[in-house]
Amino acid sequence: MTDPTKHSRWRPLRLVLAAMDDDIGRLYTDRGIDGVRPRYVMPLIRLGHSGPMTIRALAEDLDVTHSAMSQTVSALRREGLVTSVPGADARTRQVQLTERAKELVPFLEAEWRATERAVAELEEEMPYALSQAVRDIEKALAKRSFRDRIERHLE
Repeated sequence: MTDPTKHSRWRPLRLVLAAMDDDIGRLYTDRGIDGVRPRYVMPLIRLGHSGPMTIRALAEDLDVTHSAMSQTVSALRREGLVTSVPGADARTRQVQLTERAKELVPFLEAEWRATERAVAELEEEMPYALSQAVRDIEKALAKRSFRDRIERHLE
């Protein structure tokens, strides 16, 4: 039996997205911004606009799992980008930006906007825009979930 990982329709997309994220990361490094990864940008910008939030509220606001956001917040804390402060009651803690992160947010917002323009430019060069492909995939998955599709092929 052959190794099924030798062929993948999924991997090229993952590699392209990883390469794009790596380019964004190199942009930060080239600008002297250490300790910031592309996955940190959305929560940092959101906290910059919304102010302190619990991990749960931030996760819900950004449509990610609590576990994923907890891991991201831990990484942000290690990089000195966020701290935790007491919440509305004794049981909760809120995540807030450090002064360093507050200083970075304007650049991160500019980078976000520039990235969106670069993606739009890239899509203009393609015969079929990736954003349209994503909408088409979402529409198809609304009809039948990916899990159901996989399950069907396992039978």
